[in-house]
Amino acid sequence: MSKSRITIKDLARELNLVPSTISRALNDHPAISEKTKAEVKKRAKELGYTRNSIASNFRSNTTLSIGIIVPRIDIHFHSLVISGIEDMAYKRGYNVTIFQSKNLLEREVDIARILKARMVDGSIVCLGLQTKDFEHFKKLNIPTVFYDRVPEDYQVSKIIINDYESAFNATEHLISKGCKRIAHIAGNPDTPIFKARLEGYRAALSKHNLPTDSNLVEYTNELSYEEGVKCAKKLLKLKVKPDGIFCANDYTAVSTIQVFKKAQYQIPNDIAVVGFSNYPISKIVEPSLTTVNDRAFEMGQAAAKLLIRQIEEDSEIISSETIVLKTDLIVRDSTQRSKS
Repeated sequence: MSKSRITIKDLARELNLVPSTISRALNDHPAISEKTKAEVKKRAKELGYTRNSIASNFRSNTTLSIGIIVPRIDIHFHSLVISGIEDMAYKRGYNVTIFQSKNLLEREVDIARILKARMVDGSIVCLGLQTKDFEHFKKLNIPTVFYDRVPEDYQVSKIIINDYESAFNATEHLISKGCKRIAHIAGNPDTPIFKARLEGYRAALSKHNLPTDSNLVEYTNELSYEEGVKCAKKLLKLKVKPDGIFCANDYTAVSTIQVFKKAQYQIPNDIAVVGFSNYPISKIVEPSLTTVNDRAFEMGQAAAKLLIRQIEEDSEIISSETIVLKTDLIVRDSTQRSKS
């Protein structure tokens, strides 16, 4: 045949059947005999027929497509989340389209409009750092699951970890290693997850009757490696230096280790360091970094599973479900010292 795409009408002419019979045979309709189904599927394979999913989905009022909005694709955490989403979506027959907001509200609003125009069945979103208002998501009118950075006062499905508890445990681990003057390199305090990590750090100090010193807390905007260098250098200039540092992510923890090592401090004997997220670099840096495993891949899987259930069941009950994933502390060389 001269046409590049084989259609149901082409198969009907080849087999001398009506198009409706071909369609039913390909979809295993019970009214079509097994013999006819076998013949149709065999000839379809020989001719290279592929299903026109766009037309089929249009008829069934579904796209089998999920839109994903992440702040930055180049962050390992979000790459793992996307991988988890895609893994689950593929198993359930859904395609995914990925967008990055780059933490810009204007860009995030534009992406939401694009998703609405493309008529995806649902969306999975991690909010950008600038996002304080969620009207652009309310206007989507499709099932939406938020992960990690989620809206606090918006009744939607959320996949999160217990940032407070995770930070508390990380700080308490440093205390168990004999640290008594513990610093914290924090994320943007206006972002709920980083605020919770800061509160968890402070709660652990309070529990063990250790003083909270504002000079020991350094804030960042995006927790970049470069910001970590600046924060570590500030801590290094303190008259009474910390003997332990809990960082709100692994990038700042790695830069902290390198700054203090360059200044001839021994890690962990002089200063023990804990990170957050279990990025690949945490295993490579010397010494290897103790860190919180934030279950990014599992978070993606859970988000996709919940969204697809919400799409297929169309249930109001699960439209505001919150799932909290359990984290664990991975102890490596950056804190492996004897208790003082």
